[in-house]
Amino acid sequence: MSATRFWVGILLGFVICGWVCVDGFLINDVKIFNMTEYIMDFNGVSRSKAAVAPDVLTVDLTLIRGADAKGAVCLDGTLPGYHLSPGFGSGANSWLIQLEGGGWCNTVRNCVFRKTTRRGSSNLMEKKLAFEGILSNDPQRNPDFFNWNRVKLRYCDGASFTGDSSDPVHQLEFRGQHIWSVAMEELMSKGMREASEALLSGCSAGGLASILHCDEFKGLFTGRTKVKCLSDAGLFLDATDVSGGRSLRNMFSGVVKVQALDNNLPATCRSHLDPVSCFFPQNVIGDIKTPMFLLNAAYDSWQVQASLAPNSADPQGMWAKCKANHAECTPEQIQFLQDFRGQMLEAIKGFSKNEQNGLFINSCFAHCQTERQDTWFADDSPQVGNKGIALAVGDWYFDRTATKIIDCAYPCDKTCHNLMFK
Repeated sequence: MSATRFWVGILLGFVICGWVCVDGFLINDVKIFNMTEYIMDFNGVSRSKAAVAPDVLTVDLTLIRGADAKGAVCLDGTLPGYHLSPGFGSGANSWLIQLEGGGWCNTVRNCVFRKTTRRGSSNLMEKKLAFEGILSNDPQRNPDFFNWNRVKLRYCDGASFTGDSSDPVHQLEFRGQHIWSVAMEELMSKGMREASEALLSGCSAGGLASILHCDEFKGLFTGRTKVKCLSDAGLFLDATDVSGGRSLRNMFSGVVKVQALDNNLPATCRSHLDPVSCFFPQNVIGDIKTPMFLLNAAYDSWQVQASLAPNSADPQGMWAKCKANHAECTPEQIQFLQDFRGQMLEAIKGFSKNEQNGLFINSCFAHCQTERQDTWFADDSPQVGNKGIALAVGDWYFDRTATKIIDCAYPCDKTCHNLMFK
């Protein structure tokens, strides 16, 4: 994508968004783009996912033929799809599944809009995707998983692969659970059934999906397969926003209601909490039996933008500069963010006591650190205690060492790749 086309896209996005762009869903029925695609990088350099190094592997989209006959379709009724790069050498029998993220739709109106995008229709998905970070096939960029079978499962249902209903009046299909099941069936038929090692991962809404589907993923395999799960930037908190309200709970409530998720969320949670609470990972992670790794920025940029200080909670724009660049935050705003970090650490306290689980909570203003090469594994990648993210995840998966890493509070970490926005 040329620089001209990139900025034209930004300007068009602002026309649609009303200058409140964050991550892949609508707030107050205003279109929101995916934060991870239209950002300023940590050095203030324009960055688009489409701009990748020329030597990075690109992988074709595969549609799941016959999925529609099993009720597994995107929001608009088109076939779901995935990208698969076959494993080789010592990794030929190991499988890494990466669940794509991209927000949620929480009203009929924005689900109708979403089905006209690649987040709701396979007709509009990229036919090729670059495999970077944890999906890279280069041992210099992805030392532990480079030669595994690496899969990117595309996200087109708007509810983290959990829906199982439809809205015939508005021609909407909420079939995320069916997409998950059919995709797993397809991959099992392609050799995953005999896997010696398997890792379910995901970023953002895909990170939430990896939590919600973790034990289900484990259940696909026999006891001979080593199965673990990784959630990147999926620890969405039921936190109070800057106005004293609960913006994310209100939005999640819409997702649960519109897609009728009540009976599709973890039963152990639903036995004592309402369905909306069971869409929040903090209320689910304690019951997961499969080993799980939580990778999250303590000052998650998406949550700062869309959950803690969305425009609806900050109509006077008092948080506008702070949201765009953490260096512009006032002491009071920094304290609010420190309190948010405290809530995150409290939410994972029980989870962290389980010896099989892993953690990497760095004090960065970031979101999704496994999919970007610069944050996953590079010369200047983020580190805590001289250990980077890729090494921490690998140490945990392969049981090389216990990995429960929690960074000191901002501003102690000088290795962060902090996101700044225009």
